[in-house]
Amino acid sequence: MALTTTTDACTWSFSFWSTISHHKHDVFLSFRGEDTRHGLAEELQSALLDAGIPTYRDNVNLEQGKEIASELMKAIQMSRVAIIIFSRNYATSSWCLDELVKILECKRVDGRVVLPVFYDVDPDDFRGQVGPFGEAFEERFLRSSETAPLIQNKVEKWREALAEASSLSGFDLQNVHQW
Repeated sequence: MALTTTTDACTWSFSFWSTISHHKHDVFLSFRGEDTRHGLAEELQSALLDAGIPTYRDNVNLEQGKEIASELMKAIQMSRVAIIIFSRNYATSSWCLDELVKILECKRVDGRVVLPVFYDVDPDDFRGQVGPFGEAFEERFLRSSETAPLIQNKVEKWREALAEASSLSGFDLQNVHQW
């Protein structure tokens, strides 16, 4: 009985806070689709929704016909908590990295809660941008012909955001291959 009461109270406080603070979603999930869309991200969203916590996930909540980048940035701003699922290919996506920069900007401006989840990756690889993650990031953005001087500033912001977010307290789910 106490567990139900605690869960109900927690659910009530999330929903109540969303109502009075004009947040559309309590939680924004940032993840690399190819790595976690049909696994961890799906399971996490389902668990949060079952607990009555409004959660934004792009392939579920993104409205057809809307401009994707601005809708994602708006969803981040309208959420209270951001959960970042760092996976093998997270940092090879400029979309994910742009989301990450916006999430951390919201953290600095209005105290957004940010929870990193390291899904089958070593958190130290993200912090130091080394290992398989560092190699993939470098190959994708530093050695590529598309990385002109114009986007060097963006790459530096991504690096800083990765280092900052991966240094936050979160969850380490290494050697997890199934959900």
